Amino acid sequence: MREYEGTERLGHLAHELRNLLNSAVLSYEMLKAGNVGIGGSTSAVLGRSLAGLQSLVDRELAEVRLRAGIHHRESVVVREFLEDVEAAATLEANARGLQFSVVSVADDVTVHVDRQILASVVGNLLQNAFKFTHARGRVALCAHATPDRVLIDVQDQCGGLPPGQVTELFGPFRQHGADRTGLGLGLSVCDRGARVNGGEIRVDNDPGTGCTFTVDLPRHSPVRS
Repeated sequence: MREYEGTERLGHLAHELRNLLNSAVLSYEMLKAGNVGIGGSTSAVLGRSLAGLQSLVDRELAEVRLRAGIHHRESVVVREFLEDVEAAATLEANARGLQFSVVSVADDVTVHVDRQILASVVGNLLQNAFKFTHARGRVALCAHATPDRVLIDVQDQCGGLPPGQVTELFGPFRQHGADRTGLGLGLSVCDRGARVNGGEIRVDNDPGTGCTFTVDLPRHSPVRS
């Protein structure tokens, strides 16, 4: 059974890599030929394909590290972390014609995490938010801090989930919505990635509007000499 699941997962990965790469190559060839403008829809397809490739590779690297038990936790300044995430996410939002906003926290708010795995967690949540948010909708990335917790919210405008579907979200090979791209592994990786970093993920479903995924992490208090 495990061998079958591994083969299925590899097949899905190869399929998605091929699709994204083909889209990127075709878009590049059209731009190189000079038949379309750099600021048009073809350029947006290229940008979206490259962002998808980056997200897929990041997710697989995180998956490998999680399976191998390789974790390197360090003190991470949340504001700086979100600034890095924002740069790539803004490109993805622009390519999809979506609005994107970020609300951060004070400079002294830190978490003790594996930065690469946390980046994959938040990146996957944003990728899903961009994928399922309605055309010209808004995605928000918001951080909040209490004396002992740091909450990172990803809010989308997907229209909400059907009754009973929230409990099924974090199983592998599950895909939701009309857009079938992606391995269906992203949320499973997110769940495990949050737990490895001492936290958890919660989902708030607002039918008719959208979902808010919250990464709940312990706030780190650096030892002062």
